[in-house]
Amino acid sequence: MAEDGAVAICVDFGSTFTKASLVDLVTARVVAAAEHPTTVPVDGHGDVLDGYDACLAALVAADPRAEGAEVLACSSAGGGLRIAVVGNEELVTAEAGRRVALSSGGKVVAVLAAAGRAPDPEPYRDLRHTARPDVLLLTGGTDGGNSEVLLQAARDLVASGWDGPVVVAGNAEAQDEVSAVLGDVPHVLADNVVPTIGVLAPDSARAAIREMFLAHVIGGKHLSARTDFVAMVRGATPDVVLTGVELLADGLDAERPGAGDVVVVDVGGATTDVHSVVDVDPEDAGLSREVVATTRVTRTVEGDLGMRWSASSTVEAAELTELPGLLAAAERRTADPGFLPVSAADQDDDEAIARAAVSLALRRHAGRSRVVVSPEGRVVERSGKDLREVDLVVGSGGVLRHGRPGVSARVFEGSVGADLEGGWQLPERALVVVDSAYVLAAVGLLAPDHPEAAHRLARRLLDSDRE
Repeated sequence: MAEDGAVAICVDFGSTFTKASLVDLVTARVVAAAEHPTTVPVDGHGDVLDGYDACLAALVAADPRAEGAEVLACSSAGGGLRIAVVGNEELVTAEAGRRVALSSGGKVVAVLAAAGRAPDPEPYRDLRHTARPDVLLLTGGTDGGNSEVLLQAARDLVASGWDGPVVVAGNAEAQDEVSAVLGDVPHVLADNVVPTIGVLAPDSARAAIREMFLAHVIGGKHLSARTDFVAMVRGATPDVVLTGVELLADGLDAERPGAGDVVVVDVGGATTDVHSVVDVDPEDAGLSREVVATTRVTRTVEGDLGMRWSASSTVEAAELTELPGLLAAAERRTADPGFLPVSAADQDDDEAIARAAVSLALRRHAGRSRVVVSPEGRVVERSGKDLREVDLVVGSGGVLRHGRPGVSARVFEGSVGADLEGGWQLPERALVVVDSAYVLAAVGLLAPDHPEAAHRLARRLLDSDRE
């Protein structure tokens, strides 16, 4: 139980902005907030904590309790967490590894299938120099199955001169041998992500990736010369946010319940992320065309959908290029990612781009159901994750937090409702709210040490303005 007056500072070192919130741990309220452009070092000059210092000064000015308060942080500064995945078959273990990497808060920069390759370290040298991953996730083989591909991949890694962190999450019976092959290469062993065919088990690997992120990546990016940066960071921002989404959905116990099935759509400058926590009906497994099982907790990242760096590709992907005004507005934003809307027309364009990004990102995450004719007769096939019974949709991102009244209804138009066409498995009767105070990152940061405050803060989303 937090003592009266206890507060904590929750910080997100974002790729564009550093955002800080002062949370009263007793009342579970954000009592002060600040943001500053993220100060990533350039040519050896500057420090990521310069932006944080500016935020801290603003928090202290608003509430003196911020001085000396506990600081909990997450980070996607400096490119975030870059993960390469190596698996046996591209359609099974490599795909499973890709999903695990995404749920761990990483940006998947390469996926390599090792099966069928002759021993050759060259692909790993290429991977190192072209994709520049921070962590390599090595998967392959079901428990007790073939181990040679996993072992050969480890040998090729070592022969390539690989010295970056590795998470081994393949055939459990081969892991001791793989560890011996890796030797001095920094690595950690996790449970197999595909222990048996048709099963995806991401939790252990997700925790191991977080461990590697904290132990090797945060300091290795040289974002700060000060030791307090490494001390304050608890994880990659998307991983921490997903932890917050899980707490929002599940609650703590029967007396402190969650909101039920939840989807969060975060519309960023470069990507649109969809986080979902949805109970999966085992009977639906036979209806899916997915080669890797759907999991209850899922994150997808759409790198071509965003408000600034990806604005042009968003308009192109949504097939809106025939609208000359919108295309020109998107190109302007892509050329100038720091652009801020100043007129009603600018805000209209921002909302149109956001609506396209939300629509495409949710459809890619959810997939669709359709009737097909097979030798067994007419059957229903499904792809993606069924979101139709989701209880709560949370919108996040600057376009929603700083938008005009009614912005969420306009941006989510065509993505939430019972009368949508095309067989898309989208939320039919969900409540839509906006994370206007940016609390989900704070919830994820507070959850391990201050679960009661985290739960109460998450529940406040349900009491926010419902547009």
